Amino acid sequence: MENIAGKNVSLRWLLNIAVLVLVLLWTIPTIGLLVSSFRDREQLQTSGWWTALTASEQRWAARTGLPDTAEENGGTWVLSGNVFGDDAAGGEIIAFGTSPVDPSAFAAGDTAPMAVGELTVQADGSYELTAPQPFSEPQVVQGDTATDAPPERGLRIFLTSTQPPDFTTGNYGTVLSADGMGRAFLNTLTVAIPATVIPILIAAYAAYALSWMAFPGRSLLIAAVVGLLVVPLQLSLIPLLQLHNAVGLGRGYIGVWLAHTGFGLPLAIYLLRNYMVGLPREVIESARVDGATDFEIFRKIILPLCLPALAAFGIFQFLWTWNDLLVAKVFLGTSNSEMVMTGRIVELLGSRGNNWELLTAAAFISMIVPLIVFFSLQRYFVRGLLAGSVKGG
Repeated sequence: MENIAGKNVSLRWLLNIAVLVLVLLWTIPTIGLLVSSFRDREQLQTSGWWTALTASEQRWAARTGLPDTAEENGGTWVLSGNVFGDDAAGGEIIAFGTSPVDPSAFAAGDTAPMAVGELTVQADGSYELTAPQPFSEPQVVQGDTATDAPPERGLRIFLTSTQPPDFTTGNYGTVLSADGMGRAFLNTLTVAIPATVIPILIAAYAAYALSWMAFPGRSLLIAAVVGLLVVPLQLSLIPLLQLHNAVGLGRGYIGVWLAHTGFGLPLAIYLLRNYMVGLPREVIESARVDGATDFEIFRKIILPLCLPALAAFGIFQFLWTWNDLLVAKVFLGTSNSEMVMTGRIVELLGSRGNNWELLTAAAFISMIVPLIVFFSLQRYFVRGLLAGSVKGG
């Protein structure tokens, strides 16, 4: 007994350190996801979230003014402006170049020789392009990768700058206003709520029978339930879909509810049975002596006492069905009217998966409902998980 954590000082410290490590492992990525959801695409691609409060280095390109905006000053034609435009807090230029091959060829303040003159870019973003003769359009557009650049464009300047910290709520606005997101939210609720309630109802009856009703083969059924816990659901997706098609269910809400119920029942029965078997036998036998039937015992005694276990499994099942993508795609479909939130979020990423800022914002939006469910039932969560961990029947 003296080696139990809580009584032994060294074991208690080891337990506290392990809990702290687990908390950090879960919390730090979540904080990073939250910070990233308020950053724009350029910042996400050039620096990590842990540098969000400091200036970040970025490489980008800007264009000079049009040739007809150049002014003559003492026999020299000058084309000037600022690469940051009207953004006074745009950042600080570190280096610049006129070719994408070497975008940092010159430091800020240096003068870069050009075919038609010279280019100078200062740290504050102001630039000056000078030439002894008026600029012509082919001269100004030199440096473009395309040889047939539109004549209304100026010279492209490749820049390396430090950008101050910048946060935006635009990512959340883009996700919330995305086409079909509201419909996907309702579809997800339509899938998750019945797919959580149905297995709880079935598993509660089954767990009571396996715990307090004597019948031949009960031990084999318990062993079968334990065995089903380790069966990967991917093995049964195609056969189950073929069965649905054969009986006329096809793809739809009934099919996905039944699929989630089947996949969730082994864990639900196992969890609830372990909890029910630990309830006081004297209470149930006294009810039987008083003439109560099994259904009355189940409804008036077992269900109220099993609330922690029911809530614990409800959290697990709701989180799984809410975040599911695979089962929904197989049994519900991928059309706009059938798509769930996880499928819609995948589409927001684009064909090349570059829109990370939208993914981070969408992840937090999709977490809102599961967090509400978890915090509303959390007081039952630990008691439900520990059900049957010490005592079993």
